[in-house]
Amino acid sequence: MSVPASGERGDQRFATIPDLLDHAAARWPERPAIQDGGIQDGESREGARTLTYAELQDLARRAAAGLVARGINPGDRVAIWAPNMWEWVVAALAIHQAGAALVPINTRYKGAEARFILEKSNARLLLTVDGFLGLDFVAMLDRPELPTVVFRRDFDSLFDHAPLVEHRAQRDAASDILFTSGTTGRPKGVVCTHAQSLRAFWDWSEVVGLQADDRYLVVAPFFHCFGYKAGWLACLMRGAVVIPQPVFDADAVLARLARDRVSVLPGPPALYQTLLLREPAPEELVTLRLAVTGAASIPVRLIERMRDELGFETVITGYGLTEASGVVAMCRHDDDPVTIATTSGRAIPDVEVRIVDAAGAEMPRGQPGELIVRGYNVMSGYWSEPEETAATIRGGWLHTGDVAVMDERGYVRITDRIKDMFIVGGFNAYPAEIEHALLEHPAIADVAVIGVPDARLGEVGRAFVVRRSPQREAPLNEETLISWARERLANFKTPRSVVFVDALPRNASGKVMKFALRARC
Repeated sequence: MSVPASGERGDQRFATIPDLLDHAAARWPERPAIQDGGIQDGESREGARTLTYAELQDLARRAAAGLVARGINPGDRVAIWAPNMWEWVVAALAIHQAGAALVPINTRYKGAEARFILEKSNARLLLTVDGFLGLDFVAMLDRPELPTVVFRRDFDSLFDHAPLVEHRAQRDAASDILFTSGTTGRPKGVVCTHAQSLRAFWDWSEVVGLQADDRYLVVAPFFHCFGYKAGWLACLMRGAVVIPQPVFDADAVLARLARDRVSVLPGPPALYQTLLLREPAPEELVTLRLAVTGAASIPVRLIERMRDELGFETVITGYGLTEASGVVAMCRHDDDPVTIATTSGRAIPDVEVRIVDAAGAEMPRGQPGELIVRGYNVMSGYWSEPEETAATIRGGWLHTGDVAVMDERGYVRITDRIKDMFIVGGFNAYPAEIEHALLEHPAIADVAVIGVPDARLGEVGRAFVVRRSPQREAPLNEETLISWARERLANFKTPRSVVFVDALPRNASGKVMKFALRARC
């Protein structure tokens, strides 16, 4: 069956993201699109910027003209390395308007990690910030040859009287390349098209019930699919207000809920657990309506407390991965708390999900196997990685590497991870990438990393380390290694604990037997 891939099934009025922006500006010109309190030293502050949908469209068009004047052509890649802020949205929309592909960079990355993505994507331009959380991103890169625009310093230069251009985006062209780490130890760029992104998050926003009068506090970072596509892009589809939150701080978020009349607050389970620890007053929660969560197993009691103590009318859980446009399966409004807590829902419309064995044969209901996906939401491929793409998409099916069980209703429950990935507060952490970095330490001979349970973040990393003998410098200990790692890895990737061992357990082929390491935890 042929499935339309535009924003609305069978409706071509926004086949590209610039089409969507034009539609939103025409339908809700005077409605606030973004209300940004701004950032200062990583904290929110009052009075930065409110943009209506018409103003957002105007700024995006003018910024796109500035990009074109700087030599950005359709198909080029333009990177954004910045926290959640109104300029991020304007810049992303301008990139789309110019026909280029957006390359978001994780704000937790260190210079070498960001530089790898810029070089891998061959980005033509970087849009970034200076001073976020006391960091100088440009200095961290040590890459002065890359043209750079710094938000709130020279962002206005994009608006300098350049002639406006009609949008150059094509529905089946790449809208973005989101880099996701893999078991090879290096991030891979997931290429998705305008049509895929719009279709997937039209369906997502329909399932969760996002409404035109909603006020959406976007705590998930814009560099992540959850903050970008399930965040501000979904708001543009439904006419909701985007309220960017640059960093997650429980007290700051609680203060904003009532002040900004927040009705929608998606996030990982750790977000809600942290808020519950603060025992918020009822008046802080009066406007809350919708929560969307996932990315980890969730106690049934947490779902109940989110409704009873945080005041959410609706709690939805789901499952997705960047390679499937960020969304695969979702629970529905009428699902009971046990289903919402213990499953990731059923496939979204016009997407197929199967559970298969190692040979690709479909497993009986209730039996575990690898979860595979087929549908319009499956990525075009990994950027400049044809072999990795062919290994991941076989016969039209995306092999997720996640082990799952499907019940008789078609609801899936994720039970394990073939790829060894663990999830830290909603962020995917891949042991191979972390191990690759740790092995650069001169005192380490061998290392293996696993995820271990954590009450607040769900899981955190634990490194099993074999020291070199003799050590070249001062003896390596847990504190010094973690400190060393924090200087080179994003915080969520940095192991929280270290166990020193004489040797790693390996099988006959030399592969580390991580199940033996997990048995020690």
